[in-house]
Amino acid sequence: MKRLENKVAIVTGGGRGLGKIFCLAMAGEGAKIVSVDILEKESLETAQEIKKKGGSAMSLKVDVTSEKATVSMAEETAKVFGRIDILVNNAALYFGIGRRPFYEISSEEWDKLMAVNLKGPFLCTKAVFPQMKTQKKGKVINLSSETAFTGSKGFIHYVTSKGGIISFTRVLAAELGPHGICVNTIAPGFTDTEASRTVTDDITKYNVSLTPLGRLQQPQDLIGALLFLASDESDFFTGQALVVDGGRYMH
Repeated sequence: MKRLENKVAIVTGGGRGLGKIFCLAMAGEGAKIVSVDILEKESLETAQEIKKKGGSAMSLKVDVTSEKATVSMAEETAKVFGRIDILVNNAALYFGIGRRPFYEISSEEWDKLMAVNLKGPFLCTKAVFPQMKTQKKGKVINLSSETAFTGSKGFIHYVTSKGGIISFTRVLAAELGPHGICVNTIAPGFTDTEASRTVTDDITKYNVSLTPLGRLQQPQDLIGALLFLASDESDFFTGQALVVDGGRYMH
């Protein structure tokens, strides 16, 4: 039996990058996937790819900063698939943000990034909670970043939002534990994704000398942590942050 057989998983930011890879990985383990993204075409392509491989999936265009949209997301998922077992809060503003000092970042850009990266997970989790509460079980997986632990000059808004995800996870784990809902975080290191290639001039020049495993992280390196947190194997694991970065940051 596959690890996620008959589980229903919502993945925000499922249209491309890590979100798409997460959707495909969980579908490969038997999960029914709801690919959620503001990018309607890309989200649909993810769902279609899963279906072509024999899996079950649908796509929804959702603005994660809208409470109405996230409530509709949860309602539609429950209507089509009958339950919600897993929520992966992956959607975030990262694509194309430039590295610059904090005093050059506008308040408008700060607010926009916080709305997606922090308010989004809050609203999505709030939306799926009633269904998970009824089931007396659920998995919420948030995406933080190694930079939340190490800092990264020039990205104060992004790093701050990812630091907030750590605290968000801990509080939710404490509040939702009595309902059988586990809440955890994956904190990736710098990963070779389309988005990462927009924030650096040449990704091949990334300094891996500080990474004990000695290479640039690939999206597939995160799949093991994702599947563990999504599966029944982690039923007594909550409030934790798994830093998956090849040993660059150890804690």
